[in-house]
Amino acid sequence: TEGVQGPVKDLRILVIDDDHTLPKLVQHSLGSIGYEVAVALDGQSGLQQLHESQPHLVILDLMMPHMDGWETCRRIREISTVPIIMLTALGSHQDIVKGLKMGADDYLVKPFDPEELRVRVEAVLRRIRMPSPLSESAPLRFGGGELIIDPANRRVIVRGQVVDLTPTEFDLLLFMARRAGRILPPEVIFDNVWPYEADANVDSVKWYIWRLRSKIEDDPSHPRYILTERGIGYRFAIL
Repeated sequence: TEGVQGPVKDLRILVIDDDHTLPKLVQHSLGSIGYEVAVALDGQSGLQQLHESQPHLVILDLMMPHMDGWETCRRIREISTVPIIMLTALGSHQDIVKGLKMGADDYLVKPFDPEELRVRVEAVLRRIRMPSPLSESAPLRFGGGELIIDPANRRVIVRGQVVDLTPTEFDLLLFMARRAGRILPPEVIFDNVWPYEADANVDSVKWYIWRLRSKIEDDPSHPRYILTERGIGYRFAIL
């Protein structure tokens, strides 16, 4: 559990899934390295356990009877900012985008590799334990200070040198950096960075990602900061 601050044994995970087999697999995989894993077999009992146990993270299935995962996620987001990893057989791009737009922090498709689940759990928990800036205008630092994003002055410094960014490039970089560790589909990025009346479309995101990498990465073909999540979108790395 390298990278997660604090003892793993103090971290509680709630699995909400009506399939008896999967929660046992998750309990074995995560429980064996010290996480405390609780299980709810439907959305309603999951919401009740969320209130009672206050978990640090929720792993949520989507296809459940009575109250499906979509509705469960919506209700969780009405009352809590607890990180959510959707773990489901629904693997279309539309489902992934919908899940992330609804507030999920990550999305993993069944069947899954238990090791990949462990890595994603650690990544989400590491992100939420990052120290928050004192204000929206406070500089963001990555890579031990090699990359500094200064919102107040709309300035970016890479290895001590100011980098010239266009307004859209800066807005894109800041949006992603403030959500470091989260997978962001192009649709989510476009909707939040480009103004409604912009003469552009979601395909512009790929072009601007390429431009940003060419300006802030040592090797744009092997990026350190702006990573591609194949088939889903992009993720700003926690460094």
